[in-house]
Amino acid sequence: MAVYTLPELPYDYASLAPVISPEIIELHHDKHHAAYVKGANDTLEQLAEARDNESWGSINGLEKNLAFHLSGHILHSIYWHNMTGDGGGEPLEKDGVGELADAIAESFGSFANFKAQLSKASATTQGSGWGVLAYEPLSGRLIVEQVYDHQGNVGQGSTPILVFDAWEHAFYLQYKNQKVDFIEAMWKVVNWRDVARRYAAAKERGDSLLLAP
Repeated sequence: MAVYTLPELPYDYASLAPVISPEIIELHHDKHHAAYVKGANDTLEQLAEARDNESWGSINGLEKNLAFHLSGHILHSIYWHNMTGDGGGEPLEKDGVGELADAIAESFGSFANFKAQLSKASATTQGSGWGVLAYEPLSGRLIVEQVYDHQGNVGQGSTPILVFDAWEHAFYLQYKNQKVDFIEAMWKVVNWRDVARRYAAAKERGDSLLLAP
């Protein structure tokens, strides 16, 4: 039985147009995300077979494959809910996301500073990757991270709450090689209510992630 399953989209393929075309959403979700789900499940089976046969020569590659596919599945699952057709702008108290707005201002100095940092992090990730706003439990602050491929270069224990997919499959059919234009357009569909919910949840459980010394 599969451990991981492809989640349904919270909207139809056309809901994020014109920022992201229906064709991209369909291919991105039904093909690319589905491939990461299958990859994670297949790798778990291969790891079980390696244990049964004590075939440890493949362990290094299998562990890397699991991290790649599982992280791809998790990040995409967040990504779909981070967006909405009636989103965008910035988080404001009048919209019920004042706590998130205050945390962004405290961690980055201003929303403009945060937007600039996340945009630049997303656009300059080497090769394929993501720009991520994450809650870091040791400091209780929000930080921006660059995720190469789907894993790596992140603080252990940090929780992603807003993710920008900067892989070519996320934008190339529509934006060609203009990754910066795609990232700028992404700000028009950010679902701040979803980000705020994720921030509140991460903050609530943050102290339990790491035992005090």
